[in-house]
Amino acid sequence: MDCLFCNIIEGKIPSQKVYENEFVYAFRDINPMAPVHVLIVPKTHLACADEINADNSACVAKIFEAIPVIAKAEGLTNGYRVINNCGEDGCQTIKHLHFHLLGGRKLPETMA
Repeated sequence: MDCLFCNIIEGKIPSQKVYENEFVYAFRDINPMAPVHVLIVPKTHLACADEINADNSACVAKIFEAIPVIAKAEGLTNGYRVINNCGEDGCQTIKHLHFHLLGGRKLPETMA
């Protein structure tokens, strides 16, 4: 498997890491859509949200436990947005489950 995010997690491709623990890796998006745009990925490869099940859902819980820690470290004291894109129609470009943490300014109500 040649997954971009797996290669980033393994250090084969450089990234601007902002957070890491045993389960989660977070790094700055190279094409930010807001002043703060962090990608948060599980270290376990799942292609997208469609692959989440009872056996692996703990990795998503670990991501959501990390989100407020990352948001606080990034100075997002007035709110932020968390987005997941799933599949082609959902505009998922990298086939590794990931969440976008966006903030740093008042975000528009829609991003479509």
